[in-house]
Amino acid sequence: MSRRKSKLSSEERSRALSAAKSALGRSAPAKATPSPSFESFSGYKERQMVRQIGKLQNLGDPTFREHDVRAGATSRMDGQEVINFGSYDYVGINADPRPAAAAKAAIDLYGVSASASRLTAGQRPVHTQLEAALAEHYDVEAALTFVSGHATNVSVIATITGKNDLIISDSYIHNSATVGIQLSGASRRSFTHNDLDALETILAETAGKYRATLVVVEGHYSMDGDIPDLQRLVALKKQYGFWLMVDEAHGLGCIGATGKGVREVYDLPGAAVDVWMGTLSKSLGSTGGYVAGSAALIDIMKYEAPGSVYSVALAPNLAAAALKALEILHDEPERVTRLQDNGTFFMKTVQAAGLDTGLSIGSSIVPVIVGHSALAMAASDELLARGFNVLPIVFPGVPMNQARLRFFISSEHTQEQMKTAIDTTVDILTDLKNGPLETLVQDAISEIV
Repeated sequence: MSRRKSKLSSEERSRALSAAKSALGRSAPAKATPSPSFESFSGYKERQMVRQIGKLQNLGDPTFREHDVRAGATSRMDGQEVINFGSYDYVGINADPRPAAAAKAAIDLYGVSASASRLTAGQRPVHTQLEAALAEHYDVEAALTFVSGHATNVSVIATITGKNDLIISDSYIHNSATVGIQLSGASRRSFTHNDLDALETILAETAGKYRATLVVVEGHYSMDGDIPDLQRLVALKKQYGFWLMVDEAHGLGCIGATGKGVREVYDLPGAAVDVWMGTLSKSLGSTGGYVAGSAALIDIMKYEAPGSVYSVALAPNLAAAALKALEILHDEPERVTRLQDNGTFFMKTVQAAGLDTGLSIGSSIVPVIVGHSALAMAASDELLARGFNVLPIVFPGVPMNQARLRFFISSEHTQEQMKTAIDTTVDILTDLKNGPLETLVQDAISEIV
């Protein structure tokens, strides 16, 4: 006898059809939208434009230039001896044999790497010794080192602020601070560079609207070589109750009579600022970053900052080199004096030659603002051909009409080297401004667009 299934009721049939349609919907892939090509990225296209300008002028790429030896006041590049204005060795410590000896001894004792974060794998005595020296340098309770200066800003800012907070930053603040602000989830405002009237307007408008407010500035701005009015910032802090963070990456060793940074300029105690941040890679000739402040702040950083908790610790040899460099900086303040004398000489000589040094105070960073990017690139290329390493800063790193040659001055440059570099720069710029640069720029832009 055959067995036949009974017919489905209309209700059962409806449910079965619905289930079938639903299954079909799940199995049928939606039409894919292709991801954009990397060539469409705005930054890539901007670099292509700059490269095209260079190609039309038969210029080399000014980025990633190779040094054959240690880069100090002089260097050797592609076999050519050059006077070097492209390194951060502001007080000549990278050439001193003492930090190198300390680093080598640390390698023999501890090996090359710290292997893991200090929270999980422990630390070495040189870490705590360096941090104690940094805390003393800033006249604060404690300090903490990180493996990277960029990671320091990112971690610190994103750790102490959140979605219920406000961060107000100078418009010229470094990318590392900007990334930290974005990751924090806090609301963000910025004020025109060094315009503290504009800052105060924002503070008045936002008073009482957030759990906390953080104001972030630099102690010595890396593009322009100027400093903020820290005295007034501290006064505003007392009035409005915000946290103040100062990035001293280019201030340590360069600003203040003995290189203690912008607080030394204004004769302020370290506790006047809530968060001091800096790097070990410039005046101290090592690598890494640090934050200094109250014991509570540093405790939070040790146990909560991603760049400390989830990142390898600073290599012991780099910590040892930085510690010895900081000792040398304190013991030999004449290095800072020579640097500042050189910076003043360089800036005044450039200005006397009729060139624009922008906002620079004349310490370790003196820009020569030339206008459009093509001119800066061409001048840098010709300077290298004549034995001077000077890097161009072009759009989008600076506004379209603010391209510059950025000179990093050190305590080890001689006045003859600086004077020759300035005279050569004047000659090159004069020749280039009389050439067909503008036509080349327009041709390059039209080809890219």
